[in-house]
Amino acid sequence: MDVLRPPLININGRIYRKNFIREEQYEAEEEDFSYMEPPESEELEAETSDTHFFEKIDNGFRCAIDVPAFVYKYIIGKKGETRKRLESETKTTINIPKHGVEGQIVVTGTHKSAVSSAITRIELLVDNFRKKQPFTHFLSFPLNDPKIQEGFLRFKDEVLEQHSQDHGLDESIFQNPAKLHMTIGTLTLLSASEVRKAREHLQDCQNFIRNITGGKPLPLQVAGIEYMNDDPAMVDVLYAKVNTKDGSDKLQVIADRLVEYFVVAEQMTREWDRVKLHGTVINTLFRKGAPVEEASGGLGRQTTLEREAFDARNILKSFGAYNFGELELNTVSLSQRYSADSTGYYTSAGSVSFS
Repeated sequence: MDVLRPPLININGRIYRKNFIREEQYEAEEEDFSYMEPPESEELEAETSDTHFFEKIDNGFRCAIDVPAFVYKYIIGKKGETRKRLESETKTTINIPKHGVEGQIVVTGTHKSAVSSAITRIELLVDNFRKKQPFTHFLSFPLNDPKIQEGFLRFKDEVLEQHSQDHGLDESIFQNPAKLHMTIGTLTLLSASEVRKAREHLQDCQNFIRNITGGKPLPLQVAGIEYMNDDPAMVDVLYAKVNTKDGSDKLQVIADRLVEYFVVAEQMTREWDRVKLHGTVINTLFRKGAPVEEASGGLGRQTTLEREAFDARNILKSFGAYNFGELELNTVSLSQRYSADSTGYYTSAGSVSFS
């Protein structure tokens, strides 16, 4: 590690430097949530002033922070050990709402620095937990226009008619035409208040979106197919290419600025320098009998069974320039990952229009 350029953590606008001293391995116990704690081998140094409100009380200071109720048990820990350790090491008292009750965690202590330290450690617990969860929502450009759905169904029928014997190819791995979309970015939202904030952030973006589009829908052409990996004989995702009819980069600019906004708002993690705009038409995750969501654990989880790739060489040769059709794109959607509405599309948590 370059000691002059240590890794940084951004928590609620505050930047912390991680100084790695040593690493130790511990054997995990069943139902032991202490692994969510900041490792003892890391120290944190504040780089900016606190952004939380610290209330002066008779015996010291008090600070309240919003934490999703789903995360309470990881802050409490097995038999309350994590909370007790936090309280002991920071010389504070940490009050957590009852299980299932949305509210604020309140930290009190004699010294403001002690309360601040406890708040920071709680935020790290929440941040570590969030990173371990599958995403719950996503921003997207819907492509389920009737003309595109019709073109997709023709594509599906022709591919299956001509290449059904190709390795790994079957009907179950094709996208549901009602769910055709281009993903912009994913979010892990753990409470109703976080969903509400995401919806508000999306509304805030409407002005710059309309400035880019001139307040009009964007005419798009959906034509051509490509694959994600380097070997066309072992493909997991096949996607349709999407471009603006006028050749402009407006769609790319909107997508990139949306990601930038949500990253700054700390509701999204940047994965790439630019959003890769694509409309998935085949994905082996859809395969019948493949890994599925588990109901246990509160949030949806994926099993770890290996995906079976398919041979896309003949499809690429026969349909590489396939024209799915044109549409007038007029919406950015915030959608819930694990549910669908009455039309079959993902359940909407909010949207904004271009016009």
